Order: sequence, then structure tokens, then C-alpha cells
Amino acid sequence: MDKLLIEGGVRLSGEIAISGAKNAALPILCAALLTIEPVTFTNVPRLNDVNTLLRLLEQMGVKVSRDGDAVTLDASGVDKPMASYEMVKTMRASILVLGPLVARFGEAQVSLPGGCAIGARPVDQHIKGLQAMGAAVSVEHGYVHAKVPRLKGARIFTDMVTVTGTENLMMAACLADGETVIENAAREPEVVDLANCLAAMGAQISGAGGDVIRIRGVEKLHGATHRVMPDRIETGTYLCAAAVTGGEVRLTGTSASYLDAVIDKLMDAGCEITAERDAIRLKAPARLTAVSLRTSPYPAFPTDMQAQFMAINAVADGTAVIRETIFENRFMHAVELQRLGADIKIDGNTAFVKGVAGLQGATVMATDLRASASLIIAGLVAEGQTTIERIYHLDRGYERLEEKLSALGARVSRLR
Repeated sequence: MDKLLIEGGVRLSGEIAISGAKNAALPILCAALLTIEPVTFTNVPRLNDVNTLLRLLEQMGVKVSRDGDAVTLDASGVDKPMASYEMVKTMRASILVLGPLVARFGEAQVSLPGGCAIGARPVDQHIKGLQAMGAAVSVEHGYVHAKVPRLKGARIFTDMVTVTGTENLMMAACLADGETVIENAAREPEVVDLANCLAAMGAQISGAGGDVIRIRGVEKLHGATHRVMPDRIETGTYLCAAAVTGGEVRLTGTSASYLDAVIDKLMDAGCEITAERDAIRLKAPARLTAVSLRTSPYPAFPTDMQAQFMAINAVADGTAVIRETIFENRFMHAVELQRLGADIKIDGNTAFVKGVAGLQGATVMATDLRASASLIIAGLVAEGQTTIERIYHLDRGYERLEEKLSALGARVSRLR
């Protein structure tokens, strides 16, 4: 199993390009199921999660072709409106095929995603929404079975803010009869990107980016070309990596407009940040100031950046209080950071991080995608060598990570 070896103590500097957003690409790829015409998506990152979803779509009968960062999908020959457990168990986002399949074929069988290391992510809101649109939905033998002659527009109020739930119901509503109103909708930029993609395919959608989204169903969608938005979490991760090393970097192909909460915290920590049209510059102080934070749905501070900030707070001046409100088990990286010398105490969903003068390299284990990123950030500033095991998580969400870090001067290598 691959490991990552980091020789700490190097100040990051230079320029790298940010890849397309994983969390935008996955639902957008599923949107291809809504039409019989070919669709082309550009700026699609080369990630394990993307590859898994493309294999799932191929199993259903979608023709997939890839040329660099462009992916063309032709779903005209889909003959299996089913997602098997063998595919879905490796990636929870596979549930995003449910809405498009029911909308286009009137039926679907999709495996329940199963558990997740960072906490429960129930699909009951997806089911509730489809039932409101007239589908008969049951859960049997670990599969969601949905059937309906044609979905009908409905008013749907989600009991909790759910990104994938909002995306699934948006896609389903595109081919429904009448208007669907989704209230308490997720406001993430990735939801807006999906809405823009669906609109390019002929959907009638308004309100994306707010908490009420309206979709008027159409008879059919058509082919289109759409560019996937830049990855705001990858952007934030590299900003944190530069900040913790006292570095100075320019990230291209991205936008500060997606990262207000993260950038505000980095500035509070002492960083100088300049937003350009399609780039972000960061210049870090010699030592960061500790910053407290509380995770909440967008536009507040993202849970996917919590682990990275725990790492930079570990060596910052002062004490930070970090409250995690999204997932109940997302502090597993704290124990591994402690192995590097971090002073962290956990009390329920709250972490108290007291900055130390320095970290020491050690062997640590990644427990999930963003925990992996936090250990890399800590390893970059730790004295000596840090070995990170179980880095297969990283390949799910960071494209060419070693190459990009090396371009900024980091001493990092993969051990196979």
C-alpha cells in the first residue's frame, strides 16, 4: 500500500494550477443520464472517485471517452437503471445516479451507500423528495427501489441541509411534470455549478445558490458542453500548506469568491491574500496566529477545511477552539497530529488546539480524505521525516498532489 514521505522544514513558494472540483464533477457526470444526446465536460479532475463513477456509468451502458481533462458521455444506450453495491460501496456519491435514473426511465435500483468513517450521511431526504414527486420508493435487501410513470412537480422541504440530496432532487425535477420547489436547499457553489450545467442542457432552473430552488420540468434535455468549476477545497488546502510553512504562493485557475470564510480565517491568522480574477496570492507571516472556527453549511466555514486548519493551528501562536457541527466523527486526525507533537484536547464535537513551537516527524496514518491533507500540512512544517500511511484517501480528492507540492519546493515522494 502506497505511503507518502515528507521531509519537513521547506518554505513553499511558486505557482501551481488548481484542478476541477471533485464535488462538482461527480453530480455533473451523473447529469449525463438525463439525455440521450452526448454531453462533454471539461476541467474534470483525474481522481479515483471520478474513475469509480465513470466505471459505474459504463456498467449501466453509458459510452465514456476521455481526452485530457475532457470527458464525453453518451447515455443513449443505457439499459441497466441500476447501481450495484459493488460499485456504490466504494463511493457514497454514487447515490447521485438515483434522481436522474428515475426521472428518465421511471425506475431505478440503487444500492444504499453504507457507512462512512467520518459519520452518517443518510439518504432519507433523497427518498422523501422522490416520494413527494410521486415515486413509489422502498428499501429492500440494501437497495433503494423507485418506480413512477413520470415524476410530478412538488414542494419539497428538506429536514436538513443536504448537498447531494439537493443535487439529486434538482436532477430528478428537470424531467418532472410541472414545477418543483426545493426549500432549505444547499447553497454550495457546487450546487450552482450543477444548475448551470443543467441549464446548458435545456433545464429551467432558478434560485440556485439560495435556499429555495425552483425547477420547471421539460420534456427532454439535450447535449451540451460545460466546464467544471475549480476545486475550492483543493485551493484552501494549498493555501494552508503555504501558510504553515511561512510561504508565498500563487494559485491559478481558481477564485477567491468560493472561499470567503476560509480566506477570512487565513487573514485573521496573519496571511496577506490578494484575489485576482482567476488566481489567488498568499504571503504568510513567520508564525501564524491561532484562529478559532465553527463548521457550518455554506457560506459558513466548510467542514472539509476543518482538518487543515487544525494542522496549522497546531503550530500557531495561541490557542484555537474548533467546533465541528456537520459530522459526528471528524476529529480522527487529531490523534495522528498528536503523534507529531501537537497539543490537542477533544471534548465531544469541540477541539482545543494549543500551538506548539514545532512538530516532529513520525509515522502517521490517514483516516479519511481531509485528514490526509491535514497530516501533509503538518508534515511540511515538522522537523525531520514524516511518513503518511493509507494515502489512497488522497487519490480520491487531490490530483497530482506530489507533483504540485514539489513544484512549490516541498520535499515529498510516494513510496510504493
